Amino acid sequence: MNPDLNRLQPYPFEKLQALKDGVQPPAALSHIALSIGEPRHAAPSQVVEELITHLSGLENYPLTKGRPALRAACAQWLTRRFHVASEHLDPERHVLPVNGTREALFAFAQTVVDRNADQPLVVMPNPFYQIYEGAALLAGAEPWFINTLQNTDFEPDFDAVPATVWDDCQLVYLCSPGNPTGAVVGEAALRRLIELADRHDFIIASDECYSEIYFDEGQPPVGLLEVAEKIGRSDFRRCVVFHSLSKRSNLPGLRSGFVAGDADILAKFLLYRTYHGSAMSPPAQAASIIAWGDEQHVRDNRNCYREKFDAVLEILSPVLDVQRPAAGFYLWSHTPIDEQTFARDLFAQQNVTVVPGSYLSRDTTDCDGNPINPGSRRVRMALVAPLEECIEAAKRIRHYVETLKN
Repeated sequence: MNPDLNRLQPYPFEKLQALKDGVQPPAALSHIALSIGEPRHAAPSQVVEELITHLSGLENYPLTKGRPALRAACAQWLTRRFHVASEHLDPERHVLPVNGTREALFAFAQTVVDRNADQPLVVMPNPFYQIYEGAALLAGAEPWFINTLQNTDFEPDFDAVPATVWDDCQLVYLCSPGNPTGAVVGEAALRRLIELADRHDFIIASDECYSEIYFDEGQPPVGLLEVAEKIGRSDFRRCVVFHSLSKRSNLPGLRSGFVAGDADILAKFLLYRTYHGSAMSPPAQAASIIAWGDEQHVRDNRNCYREKFDAVLEILSPVLDVQRPAAGFYLWSHTPIDEQTFARDLFAQQNVTVVPGSYLSRDTTDCDGNPINPGSRRVRMALVAPLEECIEAAKRIRHYVETLKN
């Protein structure tokens, strides 16, 4: 067996299940899950229809590289959304379809990390999507965590990372908008990270799967390739982005996304994935072309999330330290008591499930060497349920918090 498998921590939802084991919530209250970030809005009807129409394509082996029409649809979307010049973005060289960003984010580290190097590091935010950590460990590297705290608006402070860490860094995982914080890494920070990548010779993998869930239609989150374009890096050297239809289009079951950026890196990634056997099915490719070409269902999706955030924050703000995030569909709320006790007792009393923040982060130290866990005294709430359920959950959470003050 691969000995690095023994270094993997249980997934957050395994820990959550263990926390809830033996707890019996009130039978009179239906369960409301604010735990898993699984979109529950309806899938776009035109995408579903396209998927059904192309079921006849199942008799053909798909190419790992995907259909030219799909790569073109992804490239055209990047051009529209992030103002990347079409003449700089060749669908043949700069775009690669993937079976959702989870698969791609994991496989990417296996492709780019040189395990024979002396002490290879993979830098990532803390808290983080646990795939980053597992990918680093199984690629033979060590994770190095940048704490994202409230004093920096939950954005990573790249200048706080020691130069010795950057020297050993081979890959940076970035998540913007962030999971679970909802923080958006701005243009200045992305410029700084590209500068550091050039100086210390590492690759940037920007997970942008929440980029289409935001609140101000006039200010969408900035992307890594967008910033690369602005600074004249038309070859996107060292820069790779990951996008998905799961959150944008409420299609997590389609397992469809794409990777784009540095053509030399993507050529090696394609080689890895060809051996990995990870081609997207023909019906999924056909449906994805339709999804990437339509924005109305995405705007409708954002409107649904705005409505839920407005309603839930009105209920919770008087009793909890919780703010609207810059983007995404999570609330990263401070808790008045220990986060695990909060989550367990909330489930026991109100049959509402949230994720303790410490399950999404790791114990580290601050700049003064003091022990810290960025998820301590925080919980993540995913506002993915229908509006009525989110409102009901918020009312139950408020009732529970009010009992803590009595």
